[in-house]
Amino acid sequence: MQPRQWPHRLLPLFLCLCCLLTGCVNYDVGINFAEQHRGEIVQHITLGEQLTTLSQAEADRWLQSLEQRAKLLQGKTDRPSNQELVVTIPFGNGQELVDKFNQFFNPEPPKNRRQPEPNQLELLNLKAELALEQHNWLLVDRNRLQLTVDLRALGVLSNQGNIILSPGSLIDLRFDLQTPFGINVIETDATALPETLATGVWQLKPGQINTIETIFWVPSYLAIGTLAIVGLCLGGFFLKYRRWPGVLSS
Repeated sequence: MQPRQWPHRLLPLFLCLCCLLTGCVNYDVGINFAEQHRGEIVQHITLGEQLTTLSQAEADRWLQSLEQRAKLLQGKTDRPSNQELVVTIPFGNGQELVDKFNQFFNPEPPKNRRQPEPNQLELLNLKAELALEQHNWLLVDRNRLQLTVDLRALGVLSNQGNIILSPGSLIDLRFDLQTPFGINVIETDATALPETLATGVWQLKPGQINTIETIFWVPSYLAIGTLAIVGLCLGGFFLKYRRWPGVLSS
């Protein structure tokens, strides 16, 4: 009968540990879609002191793995402090955005690898998939974006690959979408709808699959510039000849 008392003894310690580790990682993921052919993925990760005290080596190893991923995608990183990392990955169009986003959050493991190597362990098992449909409407592009983030398997891993913490509130994850003309959120039947903090800003829910679906518009500056040049040419022709091209003067 004595062994059955151990779970009750350890329960206060477990609850205390969960409270101390609440909000250990602040992870802000942003997509700045400035125009049709220019934008960037920006991530700001901040590790809490509780987590770095618990496992500084694991925290450093995880941040280094994120830096390596960014470099492979022609991105850049900045380390304001030992607990912070800012990742910026540029993209030139919608397809490149999708490819780089999905490659960053779903990297392919090396071939013929059975057991995870210590320098490739994930501090947080974060999986996200982005899809984007684009339709050109001459002067603007209509974009339909869908983001699915699976937060069911978050966990802190030891050097041996064992989970030492399976959190419910370990991570504070936000997604921020910045566009020129605003965002139209589409209601979905997803099991977990993120909390809308502001226009284009969502708080994702740990332990669940979060789905965000939006429609937004991006100007096509190439088409706008071409139309402006044509207008200037027509205006110049009219001022010089007092008639439009192809119309005979009376």
